[in-house]
Amino acid sequence: MTAAFKNPFRPGAGHMPPHLAGRENAIAEITKYLDQEVILTNVVLTGLRGVGKTVLLETVKPLALGRSWYWVGTDLSESASISEENLCTRLLADLAVITSSFKIDRAEPGGIGFLASTHGPPGPMDFQALRRIFSETPGLIADKLKQTLELVWSRAHACSKSKGVVFAYDEAQNLSDHAAKDQYPLSMLLDVFQSLQKKGLPYLLVLTGLPTLFPKLVEARTYAERMFHVVSIDRLSDDASREAITKPTHGVEGCPQFTKDSVNTIVRESAGYPYFIQFICREVFDQMALQGKVHGRYHASVTAVVTKLDADFFAGRWARVTDRQRDLLTIVASLPNADGEFAVQDIVAMSRDSDRPFSASHVNQMLASLTAAGLIFKNRHGRYAFAVPLMANFIRRQPRESEGVA
Repeated sequence: MTAAFKNPFRPGAGHMPPHLAGRENAIAEITKYLDQEVILTNVVLTGLRGVGKTVLLETVKPLALGRSWYWVGTDLSESASISEENLCTRLLADLAVITSSFKIDRAEPGGIGFLASTHGPPGPMDFQALRRIFSETPGLIADKLKQTLELVWSRAHACSKSKGVVFAYDEAQNLSDHAAKDQYPLSMLLDVFQSLQKKGLPYLLVLTGLPTLFPKLVEARTYAERMFHVVSIDRLSDDASREAITKPTHGVEGCPQFTKDSVNTIVRESAGYPYFIQFICREVFDQMALQGKVHGRYHASVTAVVTKLDADFFAGRWARVTDRQRDLLTIVASLPNADGEFAVQDIVAMSRDSDRPFSASHVNQMLASLTAAGLIFKNRHGRYAFAVPLMANFIRRQPRESEGVA
């Protein structure tokens, strides 16, 4: 009978869960900035991998559309940040999705300065038209982008009752300036949007990324501290975790149901991270559906699922770490504050009891390498944390005794 039920749980990068639990406050905090008459504040949504940033962004999108905003954006890859030109191409390609429905007139009254002469032949304002306008506008790349966006809004305002345009970009921590190559795409982005917003144009930036994102923005332009409001999301509370686990199957007749003990174990093993909740629940649900009831109850081993999670999620990252880096990370995982923030001196002090202690300079060098590898990140206050959630648990679990859950 259970085979008729599809597994409702959806682990994956940005996949919408069957029930979004515990994010009401974050959604309300973001959406209030959609009610700005003049854009004074943009939004940074930040958190570790697996906390549901992409899902939250996708949840806000229909709310923005319902408030008459246009919504454009995608993931920001490293290639989009190689140069100012690449970033402009990314922005214009995304913007063309909505502007393609706008028409360019041969002689358009009320053109913005010299832009009246750059409209080109009549037709849709598609990507080719945007690129032509961009290319024919004199000045630096930032000037070209500003003027192109000004023209776009003049047409958007004339063609629709839109409130403005939200540029929403995920993985925005990939944005960087490259001083050695005289390329400053991140600084250009901030300069352009600050300039347009000062002129009253309703372009809103919503950037999503790892905790390194906001310090990057401030490092590029100090005024970014006043330009953005930061919404930080963390793991779910125990109650919200239980809701995310039980709601998708609650009240569905004949559907496998998690026992109370299983729910408590999944809460503990997932530590409230939405991705891990979805991963463990999906695997346990499949076990229950295949095995059926044992003595009137569904039975599944959460330990087997955690072992699979280790192999699928953590093992690849661990395999890329050198032996000496593993020594360092094992010491970090043994710190009482390993699941939060830690400092260089914490690692040095803990290593004194090991066979091969670390000096402060050695720790600094290795943390820099681990940060570049995406395993560790450094916050603005000089403290470090694991960039991968539950990595400390994985390290402590090597090896680990087997345990079952009913």
